[in-house]
Amino acid sequence: MISDVRLAHADFDAAHELQRFTLRQDAGGIVSFLGKVRAEGGDDAVLALELRHYAPLTLSGMEMLALRAQRHWTLTGLLIIHREGVMHPGDPIVLVACGARHRRDAFEACDFLMDHLKSESWFWKREKTAHGWHWVDPRDQDRKDLSRWAHVA
Repeated sequence: MISDVRLAHADFDAAHELQRFTLRQDAGGIVSFLGKVRAEGGDDAVLALELRHYAPLTLSGMEMLALRAQRHWTLTGLLIIHREGVMHPGDPIVLVACGARHRRDAFEACDFLMDHLKSESWFWKREKTAHGWHWVDPRDQDRKDLSRWAHVA
């Protein structure tokens, strides 16, 4: 099985990374998710996003999360790339891809990984708007989404 888990310190080309991942797969299905910095208008428009992290735990935590997914679902490959640092509207934040012989494993593993990376990870997020910088906490919906996976060891 191919497993590629990375913490990116600079911009990455999501299309290139996904193409590289899919070429190495013998999967029947590949599911991917690309999260980007939103480009919204108005007074609350995000001008920049910063993700800070605790370096000694971040990458190892991401790798442990990947192992949980690999133990629970039958995957042929897994890709996680997560940015840290300052990003701007349109920049990629996270790319997750899961390959499997059958689509359901790929869908569920990708969903599991994203719910954890969004709500229970090693990153602190703050946004810059016209009103300045402010910290962002996970939403109630994010916590609810995460609770679906309590059964995954």
